[in-house]
Amino acid sequence: METDTVAIIGPQSSVMAHVLSHLANELHVPLLSFTALDPGLSPLQYPFFVQTAPNDEFQMIAIAEMVSYFGWAEVIAVFSDDNQNRNGIIMLDDQLAERRCRISYKATLPPDPMAKRSDVLRELAKIQMMESRVIVLNTFSKTGLLVFEVAKSLGMMEKGYVWIASTWLSTVLDSTSPLKPETANSIRGALTLRPHTADSKRKRDFISRWNQLSNGSIGLNPYGLFAYDTVWMIARAVKLLFDQGGNISFSNDERLISLTGMDLNLSALSIFDGGKQLLKNVIETKMTGLTGPVRFNQDRFLINPSYDIINTVETGYRQVGYWSNHSGLSIVPPETLYGKKPNRSSSNQHLDSVVWPGGETIKPRGWVFPNNGRELRIVVPNRVSYRDFVSVVNGTNKVQGYCIDVFLAAIKLMPYAVPYRFIPYGNGHENPSYYELVSKIAAGVFDGAVGDIAIVTDRTRIVDFTQPYIESGLVVVAPVKKISSNPWSFSRPFTPSMWAVTAAFFLIVGSVVWVLEHRINDEFRGSPRQQIVTILTFSFSTMFFSHRENTVSTLGRLVLIIWLFVVLIINSSYTASLTSILTVQQLSSPIKGIDTLISSSERIGFQIGSFAERYLTEELGIPKSRLVQLGSPEDYARALEKRQVAAVVDERPYVDLFLSDRCEFSIRGQEFSKRAWGFAFPRDSPLAIDMSTAILALSENGELQKIHDKWLSRSACSSEKSEDEAEQLDLQSFWGLFLICGIACVLALFVYSLLMFRQYRRHCPEELDSTSHNNSFSAHLRTCLSFIDGKVEKSKSSSKRKRDSMHSDV
Repeated sequence: METDTVAIIGPQSSVMAHVLSHLANELHVPLLSFTALDPGLSPLQYPFFVQTAPNDEFQMIAIAEMVSYFGWAEVIAVFSDDNQNRNGIIMLDDQLAERRCRISYKATLPPDPMAKRSDVLRELAKIQMMESRVIVLNTFSKTGLLVFEVAKSLGMMEKGYVWIASTWLSTVLDSTSPLKPETANSIRGALTLRPHTADSKRKRDFISRWNQLSNGSIGLNPYGLFAYDTVWMIARAVKLLFDQGGNISFSNDERLISLTGMDLNLSALSIFDGGKQLLKNVIETKMTGLTGPVRFNQDRFLINPSYDIINTVETGYRQVGYWSNHSGLSIVPPETLYGKKPNRSSSNQHLDSVVWPGGETIKPRGWVFPNNGRELRIVVPNRVSYRDFVSVVNGTNKVQGYCIDVFLAAIKLMPYAVPYRFIPYGNGHENPSYYELVSKIAAGVFDGAVGDIAIVTDRTRIVDFTQPYIESGLVVVAPVKKISSNPWSFSRPFTPSMWAVTAAFFLIVGSVVWVLEHRINDEFRGSPRQQIVTILTFSFSTMFFSHRENTVSTLGRLVLIIWLFVVLIINSSYTASLTSILTVQQLSSPIKGIDTLISSSERIGFQIGSFAERYLTEELGIPKSRLVQLGSPEDYARALEKRQVAAVVDERPYVDLFLSDRCEFSIRGQEFSKRAWGFAFPRDSPLAIDMSTAILALSENGELQKIHDKWLSRSACSSEKSEDEAEQLDLQSFWGLFLICGIACVLALFVYSLLMFRQYRRHCPEELDSTSHNNSFSAHLRTCLSFIDGKVEKSKSSSKRKRDSMHSDV
């Protein structure tokens, strides 16, 4: 570079690219590389650096999508400790996290080619003792082949392992043919990526000429094609610079002139005057090269980055699919999908079958039990109460119960063998603390927990739970007394307020109808005593739809229709409620639910070891002094009968079993604090996912219900209903109907008043002329009342028309 330079192609190493990019920035010389593909070489930091092959970011996205496609949750990354490979793994970690996967361990090797066999052996020995069997190898060819060689000697290229290599392996396959037998044998079953280049006649002709020139000594890999296109990019950009009127000229950098007498001779370096324009021409390149269409997007990445997915097999390698930034994983070449709308949904991701290490064609599960498959230490709570759920047989290590049967049934559905042994936890005298039990899983003392373990927030922060196998939740249990029938049972369907409002509306509606009818309807007239009796009989006879008085006014009929609809609803509701009360045995208790307990000062019982204690104190704010520990169902019954506690709060499965033969107690109110039970495993354990799938299968095939019926069958007491299940009907249930009826009455009276006022104004002057002016107010009042109470007579003309009609009929 002491001579005048207009552009640089290279370097091969991203480490050197970071160094040279600073120099290129200073001298305004475009630096183009098709192998230094470090994602950390940002255009913002290095504006004169251009990557002319797909950036490693896209390679890591492709690997992450492959991991997600095959359903693996964890991978182990093995990489050389240099900028390009290290930054690639950082990018892979981010992409995996977006897909709910992760890198469980990062094995770092010395930069290529300085890694020794002992370095590789040390890291692979660690990996061999870990759970994950999915290994991503991101390095260069010399170190990569050494890793595969050592892995083969350690038995890590056998059944159960998954190896995904970055593009270095595909360059070895393309450049070296045939491979040495020992090399081919060590990489068999691995997956790798190769930058995709579209097939074309021009590309085939070029490869043919290359093979003739090289005489088959070295194959041509895609990076050779990118190198060829890179040279043409610069040639086109320089030609365009001349066409734009530019020339090749340089100027001295004042800061470098003073740096004389140094070995690097920096003072001889000059700034390229046309460097910015040449860089612009390169970035705006639009051509079709050997690799296909060549152009850059606004982020200075080549458009439509894509890769071939290659599977190494006994005969060499076979292509199993493609990955493109446009459509993800596919068995269709990317260029055929570019004209279609991007669709990255999981249902559209496809790859051909893969031959895995060991010659297996079934997808490996991607993990094994640590320490080469030792037995899992499954802890079970050693309960002293409710032993139907889980218990240890006295004098043995055998465990049994509902939860154990669910676990054993799920294990049978697992796609692989799971060695395990049960370890009881607890002193056998009282129920153990489930918080301590779960904490020991997080601490690595146990590998899992099986039992009646509630899935609560504090526990999910430290362990992973399976899919719930039984619903749970806290309920309140209290003593109840049976309500027997009595002479006044007919009044129980409605609350007192409902009875009062209903009776009031009977009178209100009767009065309103009388007001609207009595001036024009003879059936609503008579002496004051007769009119009061008419109002009462009309009002209450509507209850049975047996009123004999007919309404003739439009307003009266409207009010009556609405009221009869209300009466119909009230009658139906009353009948249904009374039927339920008289045919279903009812239970009553002063405890109505958790709200009653919170507002009172009475003592509350809870089961030892249950999360109910923490929930009552921390979530509901109940003082600990009000809580009483109870250890068994017998303790529940004794404490409730002797009024040592007003109620017991416990989880629904326990309570259902407790009430199955104790009819003197009942659940009060609704279930609160919705929960469920599940099996617990360490965080990010793949076993939790597979067990969840097995539990779902048990639920779908009905086996879960059969296990439930075997251990938790209910007795006849479950058919009794509490008072809460057939509560009295109160005003809250009918206020809408009463509101509609009330509005109808008010509107009818309002319209009627306007009509009366209009008629009275016409009648008033004639009546007032005959009254004394000395007592005008009393005269007006008497006249008004007399007018309102007066009966409307039929007009003479109306009578005459009626008589004429009768004569004509005769």
